[in-house]
Amino acid sequence: MSEKKLFRLDGKVQNYAWGGYHYIPALLGIPENGKPSAEYWMGAHQSAPSAIATDGQSTPLDQLVKANPEHVLGPKVWKRFGELPYLLKILDVKDMLSIQVHPTKVEAEKGFARENEAGIPLNAPHRNYKDANHKPEIMVALSEFWLLHGFLPEDKLRKVLETVTAFAPLAPIFEKEGYYGLYKAVMEMPQAEVNTMLRPLAEAVSEAYQNNRLAKSDPAFWAGRAIANDPQGLENLDRGIFSIYFFNIMEVHPGEAVFQDAGIPHAYLEGQNVELMANSDNVLRGGLTPKHIDVPELLKHTRFEPVHPKILRSESISGGLETIYHSPAPDFVVSRIVLQNDQRYEHTSEATEIMLVMEGAAIITEQGGEAIHLKKGESVVTYFDTTYDIQSNAGAVIFKASVPVQSI
Repeated sequence: MSEKKLFRLDGKVQNYAWGGYHYIPALLGIPENGKPSAEYWMGAHQSAPSAIATDGQSTPLDQLVKANPEHVLGPKVWKRFGELPYLLKILDVKDMLSIQVHPTKVEAEKGFARENEAGIPLNAPHRNYKDANHKPEIMVALSEFWLLHGFLPEDKLRKVLETVTAFAPLAPIFEKEGYYGLYKAVMEMPQAEVNTMLRPLAEAVSEAYQNNRLAKSDPAFWAGRAIANDPQGLENLDRGIFSIYFFNIMEVHPGEAVFQDAGIPHAYLEGQNVELMANSDNVLRGGLTPKHIDVPELLKHTRFEPVHPKILRSESISGGLETIYHSPAPDFVVSRIVLQNDQRYEHTSEATEIMLVMEGAAIITEQGGEAIHLKKGESVVTYFDTTYDIQSNAGAVIFKASVPVQSI
């Protein structure tokens, strides 16, 4: 029998404050512990690598990659990326995430090196760059999902500046200096001026929000929620409220996907999703957060351009058993496998693959190897060039992460 290349995988739950308390524990079949469960990570990121059971002991996936990279990743992925190039996550967004931008690969390498040379510890709260990688990402909605995504087109942004009374002083700035000048003005505005400009708006939206008079498609809804969730309330208003009005608000339905490229400002607002990204944790923040905000760095890496939001829909492959979501990212591709009773999915991996059972149960068998029985919330990793099949007696929905064929 050949060497085993298919293993059970145990990811890591991340207890960020914005997460929900129920969804991820219910998915994984683990008890709730009173902490928010925001993200479930499956991958080999150095800060929270998944573990796999080999030879009766649990080993972090990043160590297994380092020990035998060509065997785990395949020679082409190892040569191009030098690591497992993606990180698969499940997110449960109860409260809004910070407004954020991700750097390009070149800028991430520079920023990471610069902060290392300055002696800033990797876990320092004022550190911007946790690694040397870019962080494009794709999300597939598991529920109705709401997010902010890129600047509004010019006509829509102009209308916001004209119709929201508080923003009247900003309209001439936009006309004269465009997206960059407008965003720079509000991000560099002294806090006292932020309070003065936003307070009348904040009082009005807070009252409407508390009395359930706002639709989620209205920026006032999310501004009202941001104020309600902020310990400082109306005292010190978060400048992230400007972004809620300046960015596109997207509603995404289950099975639909959105791609976030480097430089596109965005923020997740509410819902659950599968997220697949380059193997990075680099985030430059712009508000709605108590965490570190580096305004010059944020302005340097934001794409100041209109964005017309696009919903990505999947393409059917594998005889209709699998649907794949294409994106411009070379690092990753996500697909969804849906099996009805007694259907069989057969495949040979061209790179390391991670699979998670989202619904139902499945049996995955490596060619010439033993069967692994998976229930909802359980996952596996297959190394490069592994032939396997998946069957389900009662049906299953499985999300799979891999590297695009054109990258390898």
